[in-house]
Amino acid sequence: MNVNIIMIIVLVVINLIAFILYGVDKHRAKNHQWRISEKTLIGIAVIGGSIGAILGMYIFHHKTKHWYFRYGLPAILIVQVVLVFALYRMT
Repeated sequence: MNVNIIMIIVLVVINLIAFILYGVDKHRAKNHQWRISEKTLIGIAVIGGSIGAILGMYIFHHKTKHWYFRYGLPAILIVQVVLVFALYRMT
């Protein structure tokens, strides 16, 4: 299997996990249950799940009032896109 295809599959899985984590945390917040830490929610975005995190944040209306999520997640995505283009140009 091609390395590019493997990377795409990994990124899709990470983004699905990020999206689900935001939904689960929103559900837990509504029900006053144990929550997923903000470190985990931001961390999953940093390791490649920024698109899923952003979608989850806005679809579930979760963490949208926190500036570090509202501006931080798009900033993480921009850095990731720049890195991908830089690495792509190097090959």
